[in-house]
Amino acid sequence: MDELLARRAYECRLTPDRALETLEDAEGFLQDRGLLTRTADCALPSLFDACHEEPYAPDKRGFGQWPRTKYPWFGRLGARGYPVLAIHRGKNLLVTDETARLIDPIARAELERLEKEDAHGARLLRHLADAGPSELEDLQLELDLKPKELKLLRSPLERCAAIVSRSIVYEEPHRHTSVLSRWDQLYPEPAEGGGLRELVVAAARAAVVAPVREVPRWFSWQWYWDDSILDDERLVRVDGHVTSAGTASGPARAAPAP
Repeated sequence: MDELLARRAYECRLTPDRALETLEDAEGFLQDRGLLTRTADCALPSLFDACHEEPYAPDKRGFGQWPRTKYPWFGRLGARGYPVLAIHRGKNLLVTDETARLIDPIARAELERLEKEDAHGARLLRHLADAGPSELEDLQLELDLKPKELKLLRSPLERCAAIVSRSIVYEEPHRHTSVLSRWDQLYPEPAEGGGLRELVVAAARAAVVAPVREVPRWFSWQWYWDDSILDDERLVRVDGHVTSAGTASGPARAAPAP
């Protein structure tokens, strides 16, 4: 177990000597892990944890604890084309296209389910299908919704990846908004393979080692969870934790020479 924790500290950049120095470092970290949370809230790798920078406002909670100068990196990676999803129980998760392909069959199943079972959500989904990806202000006007009403409508759809929000900034005049897209507008062609089991295996590799009890809570789709996922041969249990079989059996990665 000590070896696994040491490997996790190295791979997830949990020690100051492994701090991310540039946005390019952060992008490489994302590509290596496949997914990143913004702040640390579980064993999944965290972008801000890997920055090892003093907080923006040490005496304040929430945003004040974000890295002083590196906090925009999460959004900037999203602007480089990496999807920012709300599938981490409503919290933002940066993913690579490879990880998105694992999510693809779940997101498509959710689109189909919600269009049949959620009359309110289906209204937004059908509108996006007809109008294409749309800015929030346009959706409020076209659907006759107040900002709070639209937020209540979109949030459950974002949590299960039926729709994806992308932040955009206009300079003249300066304003922030978001564009909402259906999953099948971002990824028109269905991916092969994937599914919750494959995503959990990939996430366990990204985390290196994680408490067994938290794994079922990593993603929003509780209605798809099956305890047999943790019995997958690609996962290994060690002292109440789970790791990937390759990590558990492979040699420890040595730190690079200075």
